[in-house]
Amino acid sequence: MLSARDLGHLCLGGNVFGWTADEATSFAVLDAFAAGGGRLIDTADMYSEWAPGNSGGESERIIGRWLAAHRSDVDVLVATKVGKLSTLTGLRPDTIATAARASLSRLGTPAIDLYYAHADDPDVPLAEVVGAFGRLLEEGLIRSWGLSNFSAARVLAVVRMADRQGVARPIAVQPHYSLVHRQEVETGGLAEACLDKGLGLLPYYSLASGFLTGKYSRTSTPASPRNQGARQFCTEAGYAVVDVLTALAERHSAAVASVALAWLRRQPGVIAPIASARTVEQVAPLLRSTTLELTDAELVALDEVSRPWLW
Repeated sequence: MLSARDLGHLCLGGNVFGWTADEATSFAVLDAFAAGGGRLIDTADMYSEWAPGNSGGESERIIGRWLAAHRSDVDVLVATKVGKLSTLTGLRPDTIATAARASLSRLGTPAIDLYYAHADDPDVPLAEVVGAFGRLLEEGLIRSWGLSNFSAARVLAVVRMADRQGVARPIAVQPHYSLVHRQEVETGGLAEACLDKGLGLLPYYSLASGFLTGKYSRTSTPASPRNQGARQFCTEAGYAVVDVLTALAERHSAAVASVALAWLRRQPGVIAPIASARTVEQVAPLLRSTTLELTDAELVALDEVSRPWLW
């Protein structure tokens, strides 16, 4: 059974594999991440079903072929998810069991290191959901499990149910969290709940769909498939955050993305921010964030400028 402390300090997002990064580029990104000491790769069965011509499972297949080519020379963990693929939606026990085996086939691994419920499913009793993950643990098909897009109240309910059933608790929670999206984790009680129960936070959209990389400005909005997600942050309050990030990046001779992730890594309960790279060049700034230490004053400056995004 894995614990949160086994997951490293940065998680490479695999949502771009088979979408904005073809297989050769994805392999190069994975090579660079592993060579730089990266530990955890995150994907899902539905990545990237949304792209024209895709049906889901593309990211898992690419990761699986990369693992097969590097079986003896890399030491990485893989996290994947169940619940959002259009043909296997929700968290019914039979869905979880079927999806897990399908993911294992695509990844080519004997067990999934970290298996998430991709989203809450209020139509399925928690006892059944927890029991399904418990059976996968007993069968050795998963090494640990987690929750993605669950509220603080539902996380606590899952932990209580796991304790009641004698199932190992989930070790990780994956929320939407960044300098420009703070409310669910901080004011919604999620950080407090996870700290209380010993679950690690692994935030997704850590760079706000690229907005916190510094490539968006008051005068420039780059063409990108992720524009729709980033545009919501293109406000004066958003640009004010980027201004402070840019100044701190210059001070540390680092990329803007490195500073944004370094701030997130220092937040209570956060184990490893999740960030994706569609080119090899984008990997180094992600890895740099794991060694970049912001001063208390710098953390306060970022906290203050991003306070409008608490509500």
